[in-house]
Amino acid sequence: MIELDLFFEDGTRRHGRFEIPLVMGRAPDCGIQVSHWRVARQHLRISRAEDGYHVDDLGSILGTRVNGNRITRYGPLKKSDEIVVGPCLLRLASQAAQAAAIKSVCSEGTPAELGRLQLQPEPNRVAPESGSFVFEKGVFALSARTATVEVTGAPLAVQTSLNDPKVFEPKAELLSESADLAQQELRQELRAGLIQAFDLRRNDVGALSEGTLKAHALTCVTELLDKRRLPLSEAQRSKILKLVVDEAIGLGVIEELLEDAAVTEIMVNRFDEIYVEAGGQISKHVLQFSSEQAVRSVIERIVFPLGRRIDEASPMVDARLPNGSRLNAVLPPVSVKGASFTIRKFPQKRLQMPDLIALQALPAPLAEFLRLCVERRQNILVSGGTGSGKTTLLNVLAGFVDPAQRIVTIEDCAELLIAHPHVVTLEARQANSEGQGAVTIRDLVKNALRMRPDRIVIGEVRSAEAIDMLAAMNTGHDGSITTLHANSPRDALSRLETMVLSGNAGLPLQAIREQIGSALKLIVQQTRLPNGRRVITGVAEISGIESGTIQTQQLARFDVSRQRLTGTGLRPSVFDDARMQPDSAMMNWFLHA
Repeated sequence: MIELDLFFEDGTRRHGRFEIPLVMGRAPDCGIQVSHWRVARQHLRISRAEDGYHVDDLGSILGTRVNGNRITRYGPLKKSDEIVVGPCLLRLASQAAQAAAIKSVCSEGTPAELGRLQLQPEPNRVAPESGSFVFEKGVFALSARTATVEVTGAPLAVQTSLNDPKVFEPKAELLSESADLAQQELRQELRAGLIQAFDLRRNDVGALSEGTLKAHALTCVTELLDKRRLPLSEAQRSKILKLVVDEAIGLGVIEELLEDAAVTEIMVNRFDEIYVEAGGQISKHVLQFSSEQAVRSVIERIVFPLGRRIDEASPMVDARLPNGSRLNAVLPPVSVKGASFTIRKFPQKRLQMPDLIALQALPAPLAEFLRLCVERRQNILVSGGTGSGKTTLLNVLAGFVDPAQRIVTIEDCAELLIAHPHVVTLEARQANSEGQGAVTIRDLVKNALRMRPDRIVIGEVRSAEAIDMLAAMNTGHDGSITTLHANSPRDALSRLETMVLSGNAGLPLQAIREQIGSALKLIVQQTRLPNGRRVITGVAEISGIESGTIQTQQLARFDVSRQRLTGTGLRPSVFDDARMQPDSAMMNWFLHA
C-alpha cells in the first residue's frame, strides 16, 4: 500500500491509501482516475522495489514530471518529491499531514476522503485534554460518509501543533508550470504535424497569398487536433489553433504583442522567456514560443524578404518589420541561451513637438529654441542611451527643415519617418554569403555628398563614418543632424573623437578636435528616467577650441528635485547671429535659472 496526497489546479485536495502497483490515468480501471485532456488513459505506474517506490511514465504524450523534470522512470521516491501529472500534483503523505487529518475529523467533524492511514505509535500515552487527542490503536480509517474514526492497534497521541496548514501546501508553481509545458508540447506536436502535412500535400507555399496560406494551415491544424480527441474547452481550442498557425505562418505569439498599442518593446531572451515594456516598465509576459525552432522561423520570416542573412556564420542581424518596427536578432553560438531577438515598436502616429511638450519631455521655450536652430541651419548632435528617445527627437527636429530643401537620410536600418516632402532614404547593407556586396554607413555618407543634399541626417554614428559626417558639416551642408550613444554632452565629444580615430588612426588629435569644434554647434542630451519618462536632461553649446580643448557651455540642465529642465542663466551664443531673433519668453527661460 502507498499513501498519497493529491493536489489539483482548482484548489481541491484528496488523500488516500492505494494498492501497489498503482496506475493513474483517464481509464475507469485506473487506481487513480483523473478525467482531463492532459492525462493519458494510462499515464503512470507506481511500483515497489527493494529500495522503495518507483514511478514509470507509460508513454504519455505530455509526460510525467518529478520536481519539474520530465522522467521516464524515477525512484526511489522521497517524501519531498513532487510528481506532476496533467492538472494534478502527487506527494507521499507525511506523518504530520496524517495527524492533521485526524485532528480535523475528531475536533471539527470535517468529512475526510475515504482511505486508510498509518501512524507510528507513541511510547507514552497522553491524557485527553484541550489541544491534544488520544487514540487507543495505531491504525485507523477515515470515512467520508460518517466522519468517524475506527481504531485498531497500539496507543498513540496526536498533538495540535501538528495541524500545520503548510504540510498540505504543494509547490503551486509546479502545477502552473506543468500546464504551460503541456500546452507547449502539444503546440510542438501540432506544428510538426502541420509542416509534415504541407509537405505531403505538396503545397506550393510561394504561390499562395498570406490569407489563403493561413486558411490552409488552420484547416490542417484543426484536423490534427480533432484526431487527438482531447477534452478542450472552446476557448482553449481556439487559443491553441491561433498560436500554432501564427507560429507556422505569421510571427507566433508576438503577433498580439505587436497589435497591442501599449507595448513599446518586445524582448525574447529565449523561446520560453519573453519580456515586454509597457508604460516605461519592463515585465515578464505569460506568452511563450513552443520551441527554439519556432523562434528561428520567426526571425527568418522577417529578415529574408529584406535581403538580410542570419545563420551560424553570420549570427547577428538588424531588420525592420512591415509596420516600421525595428528588429535585432542574435543566434547561437553568440546567444548562449538560444535564439534571441528584440523588437522596438514605433507608434503609428509619429510624435510632433506639441506632443513632446505635452509629455513634459521639454519645455515650450526650449522647443522654440531648437526649432529656430534647425531653421537657421545649426549642426545638432542628439546623444543619449538606448531607448531614451533619440530617434523620436531626431524625427521631430528634421521636420522643421524648410520644405524647399532636400534631405538625405542615412541609416543602418531605415526607421526615420520625417514629416518633409523632399527626403531621400539610404540604408546600409550587409555582405552576402560570399562576403561580398557590403555597403557601410561610411560608403553612404560619401555617396550622399554627390546627391546634392541641403541637409544630411544620419540615424546614428557608430564608427569611422564620423569623420565623413564632420567633413560634410564643414563643407557646405550646414544644418545636418545626427545621434550617438553617450551619457552626457562631454562624453559625446569624447566618443566622437574615438570614432574618428578608429577609422583614421594617423590623424592628430588636435586636428580632430578642430574639425569637431567647427562642425558641431549644439549637443542635446536625451535620457530615459527610472519611471519610464523620456526627457531632455541637458543642452550644451560648443563655443570653439581653446588650448587644444573643445570648449562648451551648458545652456540647460535637469533639476532632479523639481523633475524639470531649467536654464542655467547663460545666454546662447547662437543669438549673436543676426538671423537668430529670440523672443522675450525664450530669452528669459535661459537667463532665469
